[in-house]
Amino acid sequence: MMALLLRDLRLATRAGGGFGLGLGFFLILCMLIPFGVGPEGDVLAKIAPGILWVGALLACLLSLDRIFALDHEDGSLDLLATAPIPLEGAVAAKAFAHWLTSCLPLIVAAPLFGLLLHLPTAATGWLIASLLIGTPALSMLGAFGAAVTVGLRRGGLLLSLLVLPLYLPTLIFGAEATRRGAAGMDPTTLLVLQGAITLLVLALIPFAAAAAIRINLR
Repeated sequence: MMALLLRDLRLATRAGGGFGLGLGFFLILCMLIPFGVGPEGDVLAKIAPGILWVGALLACLLSLDRIFALDHEDGSLDLLATAPIPLEGAVAAKAFAHWLTSCLPLIVAAPLFGLLLHLPTAATGWLIASLLIGTPALSMLGAFGAAVTVGLRRGGLLLSLLVLPLYLPTLIFGAEATRRGAAGMDPTTLLVLQGAITLLVLALIPFAAAAAIRINLR
């Protein structure tokens, strides 16, 4: 499992499809929003929680198709399916590698990008907390979508259409928790609900993704 995780981390770094692409997209989005809605700080502060969460979600979405696509092309996925380690564990390891390379850099950079959108200082900690709690669910749900669409030609668009509706609860709770933190209210309940969603996803989705991979490899 550890060897698989380290292998995916090396591949993501060498292929250039990991944190660099997501961070670049996130930065461009945060820079363009003030041009679109105006430079007024009050307006940007109101929409900053939602914009930052949508930006993180879309940046995470960019690299989802790479989770299993390269393994399917070179035959490694067939070896994983017949390896002594459980396929569910391999799915979890690859989803964790995606989170480390695509989501964790976004979490680290989010406070800096929040300055571009005049995010209130009081909301910065809640933004980081909501992203830390919610983004593992994004990577795991993305792994499920990648497993369903693996081997399909032009499966990237289908992957996006499949996982975006599944992302909505995490997006809603995460953005609302950040907004309440910016308003000085306590968002703990929303973070607990978001954490419950993440735990449910982490418990169930590896089995669903493994089943989808086995069906696609038949």
